[in-house]
Amino acid sequence: MIPAETLIAADAAGPILKLEQPISFWGGIDPRTGRIADPGHPAHGRTIAGTVLALRQTRGSSSSSAVMLELMRGGLAPAALILAEVDAILSLGVVVGREMGYSPLPVLRLDAVAFATLPDGAQARIVPGGGIEIGPA
Repeated sequence: MIPAETLIAADAAGPILKLEQPISFWGGIDPRTGRIADPGHPAHGRTIAGTVLALRQTRGSSSSSAVMLELMRGGLAPAALILAEVDAILSLGVVVGREMGYSPLPVLRLDAVAFATLPDGAQARIVPGGGIEIGPA
């Protein structure tokens, strides 16, 4: 198990989608499809819906919380967020979505060393108390 700091608690599981390159949710993620819409991003076209989305870094827009809220409303949000750097604006969208009654998703933070060990595509389960269990891909 990989220990992690819990920013927003909830249970979740899904395949890890690890993004090494920064992404902006505003313009970089299509809230109608849950797909990565930024044509310059290496993961362009992949869906974030239902994944354990691991983000090394985001490119900030104060609108990322609104995009996350739209993803949650449409059932296209990731199952969980794992951040190498805390993104308060993105996390705010999760908090607001929870308050509006949408399915909650956990938000965790890993340090750079632990983040580097996350295997893209492997199954992950967020466990109570702030841990991440990794299974086979």
